[in-house]
Order: sequence, then structure tokens, then C-alpha cells
Amino acid sequence: MASSGGTTIASGGGLADRYAAALYAFAEDSRALDAVVGEMDQLGRMIDASADFRRLLESPLIDIQHGRAAALAVLEREGFGKPVRDMVGVVANNRRLRNLRQIVAAFAALVAEKRGVITAHVASAHALNDVQRQQLRARLIEAGYGNVNIVEQVEPDLLGGLVVRVGARLYDTSLKSRLQRLQYAMKGAA
Repeated sequence: MASSGGTTIASGGGLADRYAAALYAFAEDSRALDAVVGEMDQLGRMIDASADFRRLLESPLIDIQHGRAAALAVLEREGFGKPVRDMVGVVANNRRLRNLRQIVAAFAALVAEKRGVITAHVASAHALNDVQRQQLRARLIEAGYGNVNIVEQVEPDLLGGLVVRVGARLYDTSLKSRLQRLQYAMKGAA
């Protein structure tokens, strides 16, 4: 699972990865990779920010042709280039608009992997400030994670501390986990 703008996204697995890989290969071959990376990032933010756009993408009641035309009109109005618009058109034609956010996330993960960037998913009880973010980045670099992209998510139920997930590794210093461990230890002592 990845997080973006407070929205939790389940990995689309094979489907999203295939679309992402095809777009990456096309963008790389046509020497438009940097532009496409920026536009896909913008598309992800747009999906997260607009409830109306999400409804358009997710509604099973919208006819395929109308949904495709509406999505492409929005992208054209927002200044998206031909590669991203064409990819969204193919996604729409294949009745996969509801998977567009997962495709965007898979594309971002593929770009990060190709560029050697490691993503650290960080959950905290409160939003991190710039100093905390820099300290976290420094700690991650000390731990051997050189080029790190930090994806933040606020989870008030953690009460305090952080939960950091880098790949398969999980670092949990949250107050919630500490209290749970204390509770289990006290039950064992009784």
C-alpha cells in the first residue's frame, strides 16, 4: 500500500504495473520521460484533490465513450501532453479508468526504482515539520538508504512517535505500539 495526499492506495499489482511499464518505455523511447514523470505526478495530485474527477473515474454508471471523452477533455484543459492523454485514452478504452490512480502510483514506483530512489512510508500522529523531516532523512541515510523519498501519512491513533516502512523493513517507535508491548508484558507477568 502506498499513500498519497492522505489517500491510501492498494497496489494494482500486475495490471497497474503493465500500464506503468508501457508508459515508461514509450516516454523513454520518445525522449519525453521527464515531462511524462511530471505530468503523471500532477495527474496523481489531481485525482487526489478532485472528488468530481474521482467520481468520473470510478463510476460504473458512466458510458465508456462519455467517460473517456470527459477525462481527456479535463487532461487537455489542464495542459497534459499527448503521451499521458493517449495512455488515459487506452485505459478508458479498456474499461480501466477506475484503476487510473493505481497506475499513477505504479508509474511513480517504477520511476523511483529506475532512478535508484527508495521510498520510505512514514506514519506519524501529527504532520512532520521541516526539522523532523530533515532529521528523519539523515537517520535513513545513516541506516544505508542513500537516495530516499519520504511519503508521509498522518495517523492520529499512533498517539506519538513514528512508523517507518522501507521496503520489507518496519521501524515502529509509535506510542501506540509501546503501550501494546507494555500491556502484553504486564499480562505475561500476572
